[in-house]
Amino acid sequence: MRRFLIEQIENQNGYSTISGSEARHITRVLRMKPGDRLVLIDMNGLRFQAVIESIGSKDVRVAIEKPLPAPPPPRIEITLCQAVLRSQPMDYIIQKICELGVYRIIPFLSQRTVVKLNNRDLDNKIKHWQKIAQSATKQSGSPIMTKISHITNFQDMMSRLSEEMGVKVILWEEERSNDLKGFIRKTSFEEKIMGIVGPEGGFSPEEIKISRSVGFSSISLGHRILRAETAAVILSAVFQYEWGDLGSTNI
Repeated sequence: MRRFLIEQIENQNGYSTISGSEARHITRVLRMKPGDRLVLIDMNGLRFQAVIESIGSKDVRVAIEKPLPAPPPPRIEITLCQAVLRSQPMDYIIQKICELGVYRIIPFLSQRTVVKLNNRDLDNKIKHWQKIAQSATKQSGSPIMTKISHITNFQDMMSRLSEEMGVKVILWEEERSNDLKGFIRKTSFEEKIMGIVGPEGGFSPEEIKISRSVGFSSISLGHRILRAETAAVILSAVFQYEWGDLGSTNI
């Protein structure tokens, strides 16, 4: 059944109303009709099976049939700190990272960030990324909605993360003695993981030094030089596979 994400499921005598973009998607894109069944998910993780009762010009009325069990909560809490990239690769990262069940994304600007943003751009970017996150959550059936923080700068982000505990890594293509596989083998399980992925031009030595001073380990992904968007997805997927619930059915 199709899944639809709404702010809050209001169960009024066994009925609920879907409005906004999800209602338009149901009626104009999918062309669903009365009698079609669907799954409603809200921001709190509640899930219900419902059937379309009627379709109006701006909303869809559904009858709630039964509650559905929510997926188990994630075993780990991944924070991905991603340098802001150009629109298409950044959208790709947001989509795939949310599908992987990453807890939080912190977009940031660093010394070698190519993208230039003004205050209006900042707000529009966050709204755009939140829509992508909602769609990815709906598609993947993730038990959580990925949080997207406001865009910050590298130094402020380091100050903020210095207070947080957990596994901390920063991808650096010039790292020669510490790779991801070796790092995982020698690191004890932690519920909270923070990973930093840089812009197209990578990090400066000064930024690596700052990150190490607040507890981050610089690691490489081996001899390959990957695009930033590829590296972000690989880093998140590997942590979900090793310590999270990727591929597991016995949780």
